[in-house]
Amino acid sequence: MIILPRVTRATVAGRGILLILLGWWTWRFVPHPLDWSRLNASFLHLVNLPFHEAGHILFSPFGEFLTILGGSLLQVGVPVVCAVAFAGRDDWFSVAVCAWWAGESLVDLAPYIADARALQMPLLGGGTGAEVEGHDWEAILGRLGWLHLDHTLGMGAHVAGSALMIAALAFGAWLLLNDRRAEAVGA
Repeated sequence: MIILPRVTRATVAGRGILLILLGWWTWRFVPHPLDWSRLNASFLHLVNLPFHEAGHILFSPFGEFLTILGGSLLQVGVPVVCAVAFAGRDDWFSVAVCAWWAGESLVDLAPYIADARALQMPLLGGGTGAEVEGHDWEAILGRLGWLHLDHTLGMGAHVAGSALMIAALAFGAWLLLNDRRAEAVGA
């Protein structure tokens, strides 16, 4: 059972504004699967990118394969760890926001996964995967013998991330509605 603590009107208003912003981003990303130009231009891509790059360093003691995969693992893992930490504090609205972020991170990765054969997406250094060596998902899927599945896996990441974003928004809206009800009855 989820126990909702009493919140102030300012908190409810702030959460409502945040949900509207997350909803706007969801509306911009979900209908445009694998559109790297839209995602890379987003402020949220710049939030995810340091975690992605740090993942390569963090996972480097575990071998070359996990060093390469570590970028994507940490990019999605950080919001999941944050959600778990907030759940431990019974801060369910923050759990919803972090779950949304995890979904957005998957949506952000989806075009990168789908680009493993085409190698047309610009990488951090400015060149594309065709121009420079270092496309993570070309290396990952190539080693697994799954390179031919790049579009399928990319689309799967987009669909899973989109579903998580929408579910997190719905959960956050439910929490917000219950916050307003508790405020109205003076709970």
